[in-house]
Amino acid sequence: MTEQIPYLTPDTIDAKLDYKSLVDALRDAFAGDWTVPVRHHHGIPMPGEEDQTLLLMPAWDAGKSVGIKIVTITPGNGGRNLPAVQGIYLLLDGLTGAPKALMDGKCLTVRRTAAASALAASYAARKDAAVHLMVGAGALSRPLIEAHRAVRPITKSLLWARDFGKAQAAVADMTKAGIEVEAVKDLEAAVRQADIVSTGTLSREALVKGAWLKTGTHLDLVGAFLPDMRESDDEAVRKSTVFVDTREGALKEAGDIVQAIKSGALTEGRIAADLFDLARGKHKGRASADEITLFKSVGTAIEDLAAARLLMDRV
Repeated sequence: MTEQIPYLTPDTIDAKLDYKSLVDALRDAFAGDWTVPVRHHHGIPMPGEEDQTLLLMPAWDAGKSVGIKIVTITPGNGGRNLPAVQGIYLLLDGLTGAPKALMDGKCLTVRRTAAASALAASYAARKDAAVHLMVGAGALSRPLIEAHRAVRPITKSLLWARDFGKAQAAVADMTKAGIEVEAVKDLEAAVRQADIVSTGTLSREALVKGAWLKTGTHLDLVGAFLPDMRESDDEAVRKSTVFVDTREGALKEAGDIVQAIKSGALTEGRIAADLFDLARGKHKGRASADEITLFKSVGTAIEDLAAARLLMDRV
């Protein structure tokens, strides 16, 4: 009889992947020699509704681990009262190819995404950063707040959302979990006092203005994952030292980067480093206390594989 492989639930992922350890695992992965092919996009015609998209995102550490995230985006799910995005992660033994585990894809993605931002902040944010502003009350809000606290001495967390009621609801949930966060109504005032500003929205217009950023701020842009989306304006990009998770992904998909290059506020050559450069010591990150830094994340399958391997070590 074939041995049944385990399925790791969101509860297990959240319980076993603490952010400090996950940040360290991502650091090791970006410093390593792992392979990440271009992700596959496939359109699937759906009778009577908008096309479905199938995304396949593989990565491997040759001879050790192979992993693939399988995601579907089904716009018609809104009418079925289901999330449009569904996903699962499959981890294989790198030597034999045998399946080792299936994992909840959405939870794994959210957690590794927050850890990647924290990894970037460990290089680019001031070491004494104490005030963190989260822009957006979606699925990434709590993970980003927790992840940044794992790498910087945050003493004050703020949360802003277009809908103040949603911000209050998110804060109430975090308060129940023992995380002290304050919901704020004035975005400009909150940005002006923050040492780290994280964004996790689907905005198609700039929310964070460069004119609001004080010296020494680190801007962590995580949402806006398409070229026609953006969360910061040209001035924010122009006055910042710019870091990205991967150059290829940022130049192709990240609206904050793509649009700034198109307008002339940024050039490809002014992207200081990606996470590979930082983890391998090719760039030191922040150069001075007064420097304004910006990190743009689009995600990479290396992060999924690093998180999945760490999780398997702990279950």
